[in-house]
Amino acid sequence: MTLHSSRRTRWRLGVVAGSVAALLTAATMVAASAQAATGCRVAHTANQWPGGFTANVAVTNLGAPVDGWQLAWRFPSGQQVTQAWNATVAASNGEVTATNLSYNAAIATNATVSFGFNGSWSGSNTAPTSFRLNGVECTGDVGGSPTPTASPSTPPSTPPPGDAMATVAAMQPGWNLGNTLDAIPDETSWGNPRTTQTLLRHVKTQGYRSIRIPVTWSNHHGPAPDYTIDTAWRNRIREVVDWSLAEGFYVMINLHHDSWQWINTYPTDRAAALARYRALWTQLATEYRDHSSRLVFESINEPQFTGTSGDEQDYQALHELNTEFVHLVRRSGGTNATRLLVLPTLLTNADQGRLDALTATIDELDDPNLAATVHFYGWWPFSVNIAGGTRYDATVEKDLIDTFDRVHDTFVANGIPVIVGEWALLNWDHNRPGVIERGEFLKFLEAVGYHARSRNLTTMVWDAGQFLDRTELRWRDPGVFAMMKASWTTRSGTASSDQVYVPRQGAVTSRSLTLNLNGTSFRGLRQGSANLVEGTDYTVSGTTLTLSAATVTRLVGNRAHGVNARLEADFSQGVPWPIDIITYDPPTQSAATGTTTSFAVPTRFHGDQLATMEARYADGTNAGPADWTPFKEFWQHFQPDYTANTVILKPEFFNEVRDGRVTLTFHFWSGTRVTYHITRSGTSVTGSTT
Repeated sequence: MTLHSSRRTRWRLGVVAGSVAALLTAATMVAASAQAATGCRVAHTANQWPGGFTANVAVTNLGAPVDGWQLAWRFPSGQQVTQAWNATVAASNGEVTATNLSYNAAIATNATVSFGFNGSWSGSNTAPTSFRLNGVECTGDVGGSPTPTASPSTPPSTPPPGDAMATVAAMQPGWNLGNTLDAIPDETSWGNPRTTQTLLRHVKTQGYRSIRIPVTWSNHHGPAPDYTIDTAWRNRIREVVDWSLAEGFYVMINLHHDSWQWINTYPTDRAAALARYRALWTQLATEYRDHSSRLVFESINEPQFTGTSGDEQDYQALHELNTEFVHLVRRSGGTNATRLLVLPTLLTNADQGRLDALTATIDELDDPNLAATVHFYGWWPFSVNIAGGTRYDATVEKDLIDTFDRVHDTFVANGIPVIVGEWALLNWDHNRPGVIERGEFLKFLEAVGYHARSRNLTTMVWDAGQFLDRTELRWRDPGVFAMMKASWTTRSGTASSDQVYVPRQGAVTSRSLTLNLNGTSFRGLRQGSANLVEGTDYTVSGTTLTLSAATVTRLVGNRAHGVNARLEADFSQGVPWPIDIITYDPPTQSAATGTTTSFAVPTRFHGDQLATMEARYADGTNAGPADWTPFKEFWQHFQPDYTANTVILKPEFFNEVRDGRVTLTFHFWSGTRVTYHITRSGTSVTGSTT
């Protein structure tokens, strides 16, 4: 049997069921046998979060051997199972049944079989009190009284050592203290305030269960051969770690930007890089040797290497470093002997080759307390708004699903838990408004939450300050956080857009949107606290929502440019979908002169907003940077300034534009397109509408 298949077998019989156990609140399950006299005993771990839970069920057969089993129970509070492993779970008329899979059908006398599931709840989450195995009541004894089990309302705060899957499940959802202790050279160098315990407590109150604390060490230690970590820096990191643990978080620390500052030289300067790597992890392992098992170590952030011949040499370098990390930490003893250790793929990328290489390392290490980590920032053209990637469309969703499927099928399905250690969209940032249209971002958030949850992936959002204002302790966009939080436990309905554009001139007509129900049902439409009337104010036909002309007329009022009204579409679950009613005139532009370092197109937006920009030479070929596409990168190459009524063309754009005439096509969210021409001559630039 190969190492890989050996690991898979052990997981199926033990770790899997317990793995999800940590995050669950609610259900206990039992297994007994039809042929066996009446005899089974149930042990369970359970934990919950708002609206959701994870349960692990371990069933011990006290009677004759069983070959084939089915366990039945009812949820007292109407909970629903959303996903299961090591059993097939179905529900009918309020009764839930778990049926064995091919590999765990047999339960010998005094043997135990385990399975687990994720579930959803609302109102309350009372655990089941009775179970039937193959139609026989399970009493906890052979013909005797039930054996008491631990109350699911008071689950252990930390899964037992050796249950990596349960530990990773208990870490969902997670939050990154980004651009802080990883900032170069110091904690506040990249614009975030000094971290306080009040901040960490606030994050905990928002529903997060784990915190990733990226740390860059390279500016905070002495020279070879000891590479002694500066006392002040070591104490500061420990202070933040201890605060986080005191707030009840699972905590993950790593070597962060060290990855590209010096670890990347490992293939060409192996002795020096390895000595430094060993020295740092030896100090950290010693520092935290007896810390709570809720502290987790991640070997390297986004590992990358220079001077190699390609992927295979990169894989070998990462294999050596990950292996050294695991052996070093384990040798340090104490809690480190069973502490959860997290290993990244090359670049924390989820391409199949990267996943397979890390799988081989984990199989060779044969350590039950390991997890894999990848990062996810979505389909790149959408993540940065280039190549026309303005919408969360089928291509973006396919990339998401394919990525999470590969990660699940390679790791989770084979007993290796996964932490998506960073996720977001690269250019969603309060400092760069408009790069990603808000409604399209909301759809992305909803989908990431659902697809990760349904594949047992723990997610840790990357927050460098773009989501949580750490000074004011408030979400910069509460609606964005509401969608993100809802996605941890349920689905939300969305629509084809969160904007309805209405021309300022001419007759007002009805407007339609396509509803994306995502398993929900549409409940109604409202403006503030007032419900709109179906059949009069709007109609719904299938998934098409249509606002009547009379309603649109009322909503636009005096038809001033910009947002005139906001509606909310309510669904049977999740958060409401916002719909802005916007009045606009087609944007207009005018002539301008400038230079390649300072040029802006005078633009009257008239209530409209810029979506993207194309650039082509007179012969029709693509102009400017990223010349594989006519669509340039929003903010990097062009930027709207709605206050100054201009569209700025950046020096980065002109750096790759040759002399001559270039035709620009500006695409606006109303659907309007405006053509503009620029002519470059050396460093001089002129612009015109003709």
